[in-house]
Amino acid sequence: MTPQKIAVAYYTMMRNEFVRIIRIWSQTLLPPVVTTSLYFVVFGKFIGSQLHPIHGFAYIQFIVPGLIMMSVITSSYMNTVSTFYFAKWTKTLDEISVSPMPGWAVILGFVSGGVLRGLIVGVLVLIVSLFFTHLVIYNVVILILAVVITSVVFSLGGLINGVFAKGFDGISIVPTFVLTPLTYLGGIFYSIQQFTPFWQKVSLFNPILYMVNAFRFGFLGVSDIGVAICFAVLLGCMAVFIGLLAYLFKKGVGFKN
Repeated sequence: MTPQKIAVAYYTMMRNEFVRIIRIWSQTLLPPVVTTSLYFVVFGKFIGSQLHPIHGFAYIQFIVPGLIMMSVITSSYMNTVSTFYFAKWTKTLDEISVSPMPGWAVILGFVSGGVLRGLIVGVLVLIVSLFFTHLVIYNVVILILAVVITSVVFSLGGLINGVFAKGFDGISIVPTFVLTPLTYLGGIFYSIQQFTPFWQKVSLFNPILYMVNAFRFGFLGVSDIGVAICFAVLLGCMAVFIGLLAYLFKKGVGFKN
């Protein structure tokens, strides 16, 4: 395919994803906003008002970046895993597999849809957070890079899950038993400096910790981990997922009968 035709194919996939996200907004956009609003009320206002500041910030200010990132992670992941598996289930993927689109363009199309939904949800949650507290932005470049790269990483992860999923139960196993625990233990509601040295070292094996801290640094200018290390982990995860997906698509795993 010529670059122009690849661009048209990519645009078509993105347009379809955008229309789908907006058409079923009550399933794609509303739930994470409502859920996060409850976190703001329960943890931010009711419980947070009784806690001491962390790194010099009120508790609700401290957890807002983490809650935004949690919404982005969940939305990006679930969009790609559900879209890809649904395409397999409806045999739409068969049409894509016989098209002249290169594998990297197909991956880019699915991943971009996840990033789009993740960023839209992130913006909506950010707007809701302004009703509960005021936010400062310390470094807008780091903030944008952190949220975009994180969204890409989990869109790639969702696509990998979709490749291996054999049924509808298969697309919920990883989010339930892997993604949710790692997210809650990823420094959203606390600073690892509050832990003993042993548990601080254990926490460093959680990649979401680096993502949350990079994003929090962009907002508040504070981080439990060096920002350079955070981005090194982010880019490393992205490179591993891209390499794995390129191999899976080349072999036709979960993509071709």
